[in-house]
Amino acid sequence: MNELQGPTPAGTSRPYRNLPEALRAHRIDPVNHDFITAIADAVGISSYIDRGRYIEAIRRGEGAALHIGKTYTNGFAESDVIVYGGTRLPMRPSEGRAPYFYVDHPSTFAPVVPQRAPRSAASRTSAATPRAAATERVTAPKPIERDYGVCDVCFMTKTPSGTCGC
Repeated sequence: MNELQGPTPAGTSRPYRNLPEALRAHRIDPVNHDFITAIADAVGISSYIDRGRYIEAIRRGEGAALHIGKTYTNGFAESDVIVYGGTRLPMRPSEGRAPYFYVDHPSTFAPVVPQRAPRSAASRTSAATPRAAATERVTAPKPIERDYGVCDVCFMTKTPSGTCGC
């Protein structure tokens, strides 16, 4: 988790009025909004600043500013404990901010479930019969790899007839 420090790549930083505005501007997954809001309320944030790749959340009291990225929040001390849904989330040492730790957002832990396409009436009838379903899953066998040797003159692989074409 490497993050760039300082202002945005253009050299400017703009403050946000509130956290929901900042999360929408950075296109952070809505699944994580409640989690990030709970962290910000617990820590006590006074302002949010756009830093390009992350949102810098300035604390009211002591402590480092939080860096809120798309999949992580960085800037916790080793003694901080982050609990979400009754589970203590593991904190990892930050690579870009040496004494601090980061936590992954819950959306990175959610299993990805592929959505099934709606089936038409024709596919329902063919899938209902075991024979039709079994024939759909059969794949062609892999061809057998054979070694026909190498030409002594040009070192190319010989054809099945025993010649190479040189």
